[in-house]
Amino acid sequence: MGLDEKQWRAFRSGEKSALAGIAERHYHSLLRYGMKFGLDDAEIQDCIQDLFLDLWQNRERVADTPSVKNYLFKAVRNRIIDVIRQKQRFGPVQSEEWQVSFSDFCTVEKEWIEKEYLTEVSHQIRQQMEALPKREREALYLRYFENLSLQEVSEIMGVNRQSVANFVQKALQRMRGRLTIPLLVIFSLEYFFFNNRV
Repeated sequence: MGLDEKQWRAFRSGEKSALAGIAERHYHSLLRYGMKFGLDDAEIQDCIQDLFLDLWQNRERVADTPSVKNYLFKAVRNRIIDVIRQKQRFGPVQSEEWQVSFSDFCTVEKEWIEKEYLTEVSHQIRQQMEALPKREREALYLRYFENLSLQEVSEIMGVNRQSVANFVQKALQRMRGRLTIPLLVIFSLEYFFFNNRV
């Protein structure tokens, strides 16, 4: 049992410090993910803080979970979508049809530049990531940058596992078709996506 799972059980038993540990460990990842939806920092921070407050207040009713990270990402995503709906006065929207704005994707360049073999092509990759359809981009972000499994991404995005696999595969195919860099780079990414934590 990992640290997340131990602290989750401890928090559900009433240990406030355990929830604080979970929050500290995942806060920046949740904030980074939340900012992809186009809200400002303060609104995302409010969503995250409200989530942890609700968890504490409802700890006796919170269920156990096989993946704390997956639970938190899904919960934050739902809160953010609720905020966006309220701001734009949307009616009910099926999660399958939801299109996330993902207005700021500059971390893609930063993350890939850190991998030396992609330094010379980071600009091209960033441009192609920004050109991807929004749900493909979200799936790629969760799968690669947050290192979540296809099943975990499917639960967060509210679609089935095959849809996530299709999003990721189509994104890689689009990038392979548009980039002028050696295919070996894209093939190495594809291997990573489909051979790690599937």
